[in-house]
Amino acid sequence: MSSYFEHRRGVAAVAAGLAAIAAPLALGSPSLAQGSRDSDGDGMPNRWEVAHNLNPHKANGRADADKDGLRNLGEFRRGLDPRDQDSDDDGDDDGDEVTDGSASTDPSDADTDDDGTLDGDEDADHDGVDNEDEDDATEPCVADDEDTDSDGVDDEDENEQGTDPEDADSDDDGTDDGNEDADQDGVDDEDEDDVSGDDCSTADEGEDDDDNASEPGNDGDRTTASGSRVVWYAVV
Repeated sequence: MSSYFEHRRGVAAVAAGLAAIAAPLALGSPSLAQGSRDSDGDGMPNRWEVAHNLNPHKANGRADADKDGLRNLGEFRRGLDPRDQDSDDDGDDDGDEVTDGSASTDPSDADTDDDGTLDGDEDADHDGVDNEDEDDATEPCVADDEDTDSDGVDDEDENEQGTDPEDADSDDDGTDDGNEDADQDGVDDEDEDDVSGDDCSTADEGEDDDDNASEPGNDGDRTTASGSRVVWYAVV
């Protein structure tokens, strides 16, 4: 028969074992604690900020690293990339998809309604203008659509023209897509969307950066002389 003291030792051993199991659950395992640590208190874990080249020691949740109209914190909450204006590569910027409403377009799903048409090419409000073009009239160059392959044609325009937004020379003919004339109208593809006052038509801004005044359809690489300020808004 076990002595009283042996019984007490057995009870103590069981209690110690249970405590060892309960401790990680109560305090969180080291890996979980590290993954959820938020040194600057901006709502975004350190690990996520570091992975997306943000400063985990500076509160920057309200900043907009990729200038797509959606704040960094909003990108985190929705599982998007704060360094990519168009996380799902559907031609529609993340910020625009959020403000358009999730019923019609989802910034993490390139084809929200699964109808075979990318969200950027849809016309949610049936006004004759594709979703990806809705904001172009008021978008300053700093917040304009990306040109992933630096060929002078924005990703959304390449989507419409049928060229590859990640290949500067989609048909491998030695001429960058921006200097092609897909519709043979005498205007290079990189100039198709240029209008008077288009801030992104200036040199060194990523679009039309190889133009000169003698090129067909070129806008002269003018700078904006009006001094007007275009305001864009970031949402969370």
